Amino acid sequence: MKTTFLRALSLATVALAALLSAPAMAQLSVDVTGDIDSNLKIAVPPMPAQQEATTPAGSASDLGRKVAEVIASDLKGSGLFDPSGPGGLPAIPFPEVTFPQYEKWGAYQALVQGFVRTSGGEADITVGCYLYDVALKQELTRQGFVVAPRDWRRAAHKCADAIYARLSGESPFFDSRIAYIAESGPKGNRTKRLAIMDSDGANHRFITNGQSIALTPRFSPDYKSIVYVSYLGARVRLYVYDIGTGQQRLVTESNNPTFAPRWSPDGRNILFSMAAAGNTDIYRVSANGGSPVRLTNSPGIDVGGSYSPDGSRIVFESDRSGGQQLYVMNADGSNQRRISHGGGRYATPEWSPRGDLIAFTKMSGDFKIAVMTPNGDNERILTNGWQDEQPTWSPNGRVLQFFRTTPGRQGTSQVWQVDLTGVNERRIPTPLSGSDPAWGPLLP
Repeated sequence: MKTTFLRALSLATVALAALLSAPAMAQLSVDVTGDIDSNLKIAVPPMPAQQEATTPAGSASDLGRKVAEVIASDLKGSGLFDPSGPGGLPAIPFPEVTFPQYEKWGAYQALVQGFVRTSGGEADITVGCYLYDVALKQELTRQGFVVAPRDWRRAAHKCADAIYARLSGESPFFDSRIAYIAESGPKGNRTKRLAIMDSDGANHRFITNGQSIALTPRFSPDYKSIVYVSYLGARVRLYVYDIGTGQQRLVTESNNPTFAPRWSPDGRNILFSMAAAGNTDIYRVSANGGSPVRLTNSPGIDVGGSYSPDGSRIVFESDRSGGQQLYVMNADGSNQRRISHGGGRYATPEWSPRGDLIAFTKMSGDFKIAVMTPNGDNERILTNGWQDEQPTWSPNGRVLQFFRTTPGRQGTSQVWQVDLTGVNERRIPTPLSGSDPAWGPLLP
C-alpha cells in the first residue's frame, strides 16, 4: 500500500493537550485500566468525490460513503468513542472538506471529513482524511492514502488509525489482520481450516482446504508468514505459510502430539509443545527447520510458551505443582518460576506487545479471559462467558480477541473481542464457527 501525507500536520502535540483540556472535550479518558467514558461524540459524514468516476470497487461517491462507514465502525468498536454517520448525516460538498462549517456540527466534539479522488477504472484512488476539533475550530490531523481500488478498506482503516492515535495518544491497531481456525461439521468430527481476515472480519479467505486439521495459527513478527499445526493421520507437522506467495514449508514433523507454536520476536525461532514418553515439554526450533531444543524437563505437562516482547523471557503453563498454573523462564529455559497463585487453573498465556501484561484463560467453573502483570500481580477478569479461551493481543496491546463456545450439543464457537476495561465486548463476524484467533501486527 502506498501511503503519503497530503501535507504536514498543522498542529503539534500541544494541540492534543488543548483538545483534552477544552470543556467540550473533557469527557475523553484513555486510562485503559479504569472506566472508559465512551461519550466522545464524533461526526463522520459521507466523504464526497472530487469528481465522479467508476472503479471496480464502485463509484467514487459510493467509495466515499463506504470509507466513512468503515471509519465510524472502527472508532465505535474501539470502545473509546461514540461516532455517528455516515447514514443520517448531511452530505458535504467537496470544497467544504478543508473548510468545515463548524456551526453544522455543534452537537459533536470532533469531526471527521475527507474525500475520494480517482480518474476511474483501475487507476489508484486517493483517500483524504481530516480530523477537526469542533469546539476549538481547529484541525488536529490530516493524512492521505493512495491505494488500488480493491484496497479501499485499508485506506479507511488507516484513516481510523490516524484518528484513534491522535485522540487517544495510543498506537493504532485497525489496519491489521486475524488468522483463525474456521470450523464446520458435527462436534465430534469437525473440519478445521486455516483462514485469514481483516481485524473487523472483512476480506475473509480460507488458506487450507480442510483435508488436514489445522490448529493454533500465529503471525510472524514481520507479518509475512503464519505458523500453524497440521494433523494428517498419525503425522503432526509444523508448517510456515508464506502470505505473499501462498507457499508453505515444513518446519518439523513428528508422530507425537504437537501444538501451540509461537514465534520469537526476531522471527528466527519457533516455540512449540510436544508430548513424548509420557511427558509434555516446550521446545525451540529454528524457523528454517532443524533439530528442536527442549527447554523444559519437569515431570508433567508444560505447554504454550509465549515470548516477552524483548525476547528475554517466556511465559508458559504447567501442571508440575498439581494443577495448571503460569510460569516464567528465561529464553534459554533457565530460572523457571511460578507467577500465578490464585484459585482455579490458568492456561494459554500470551505476553502483551507492550510487555506490561500477560493475558490468559482463567478456569474456575467457567472459562474466562483475564490478565495479570508479568510478576503475577493485579489479576483481573475481563469476560464473563461460559467458555472463553485463547486470548490474542491487538498490535497496540489494548484489545484482546478470543473464542467463545456456546453451551449445547453442538458447542459452536465464535471469535470475540474485549478491551482492557472488560466493558467493550463485541463479536467478530465469520462465515463459519471460529476458534484459535491470532492477531497480527500492523500491516506494513
